[in-house]
Amino acid sequence: MKITKDLYQGSLTLLTDFYQFTMAYGYWKSGKAEQEVVFSLFFRKNPFQSGFTVAAGLDYVIDYCRNFSFEEKDLDYLTQMENSNGDPTFESGFIDYLRHLKFSCDIDAVEEGEVVFPNMPLVRVKGPLIQCQLLETALLNIINFQTLIATKAARIVLAAKGDSVLEFGLRRAQGIDGALAASRASYIGGCTSTSNVMAGKLFGIPVSGTHAHSWIMAFDTELEAFEAYAEAFPETTVLLVDTYDTIMGVKNAIKIAKELREEGNELKGIRIDSGDLAYFSNKAREMLDEAGFPGVKIVASNDLDEHIITSLKLQEASIDIWGVGTKLVTAYDQPALGAVYKMSAMKNIEGNWVPKIKLSQQSVKINVPGFHNVKRFYFKGKAIGDMIYLEGMASKDQVTIIDPIDPTRRKRIDTLQAEEQILLVPIFKSGRKVYNRPDLKDIRQRTIMRLEQFDKTHKRLTNPHIYPVGLEESLHELRTDLVLKSKPINYMDQ
Repeated sequence: MKITKDLYQGSLTLLTDFYQFTMAYGYWKSGKAEQEVVFSLFFRKNPFQSGFTVAAGLDYVIDYCRNFSFEEKDLDYLTQMENSNGDPTFESGFIDYLRHLKFSCDIDAVEEGEVVFPNMPLVRVKGPLIQCQLLETALLNIINFQTLIATKAARIVLAAKGDSVLEFGLRRAQGIDGALAASRASYIGGCTSTSNVMAGKLFGIPVSGTHAHSWIMAFDTELEAFEAYAEAFPETTVLLVDTYDTIMGVKNAIKIAKELREEGNELKGIRIDSGDLAYFSNKAREMLDEAGFPGVKIVASNDLDEHIITSLKLQEASIDIWGVGTKLVTAYDQPALGAVYKMSAMKNIEGNWVPKIKLSQQSVKINVPGFHNVKRFYFKGKAIGDMIYLEGMASKDQVTIIDPIDPTRRKRIDTLQAEEQILLVPIFKSGRKVYNRPDLKDIRQRTIMRLEQFDKTHKRLTNPHIYPVGLEESLHELRTDLVLKSKPINYMDQ
């Protein structure tokens, strides 16, 4: 789809934090720019107190990397930068190095629509240190937001229990970029359509929408407004019934439904955007059925999210379609995913990979070292556990996975009885794209299919059962050894 090129007509390489350039310059000065390293992008906690997360944003990453280069106007800007002494921040030799820099990394990633969990790599980048470092901010920006919104959408779709969910958050989204990315990620998460026409054009998402209250107010009466709208869209009429009085609005909609039927068409639906949605939807359903229009759909909106939808379902509200905006596209109850990008291995002068570990006073912030991947195990079609392991590990008849935060939580998996799926797939090899990008509809279908492979207890909206994800035993031992070697022992009596 070449998303970033279509939107911005060029490289976005300067879309990064300034400290990435200061480090890049330092690497160049110290002769480490071309030293080969591995970075992993991962998150530490499922968002929204969820039991799962849905990966999204890879397509944007592909476009970003394909366009990764420094245009002359970028280099001019960097050349003009000055330090506190008024001297150039970067030497001309460094600017020239950037001018000839060509993207050459290997990138492996979890495909969009895949269900993922904390501590597992979503993206693994291998290549020259300077390139891997310069990719950090943009990759986090892309993956963090779209994964967050796709997860929120999936939770809302689960709450709707098979009903259609329409995304129409454009006017409440965080700017143009946020709106487009949110529409795309919402569709990946399972929404059936968007109100965002540009998102429809760019991504091929079905677009939907009816009319606003202003349409009703533009006419002398509600009935006149309904008649005019039905005349304009006789085959797809959906009427907003709560501008003045919801019950009277339904009565007027029924009058229009009768007129449409006489002309060989049917009223497709009504929308309620305020008030007691359970009461008014049930009353509207009763009125429509009594009038002979059981096929008319009832659409509900008004600051909906998964919790409100669940409540309305428990109240047996007669709602067929859910319109969700603000609380979806803004990730209302959690503004950020918090994914991080950490170096996990570096090649030494002998050409051997040396695992790298970042320590912290908080055990949750200790990264997983080495050149690793993720393997998911299935038994009778259901996911039973994910193993983070070192590439090149020999096959075993039985593996033990160990929780990276709580090593007392372990799970043994009989690999002879289980099916396996390797989650990180090749995207770029030596800077060349090797991945066939799927259609967005196929990505959306992957989300639906993958969620079906997890037990319903992991998909509960509140207090979900924790899905087992852990380090393979030898990787756990490597990590533990590196922690003990790198960190002095603190005796509690000191």
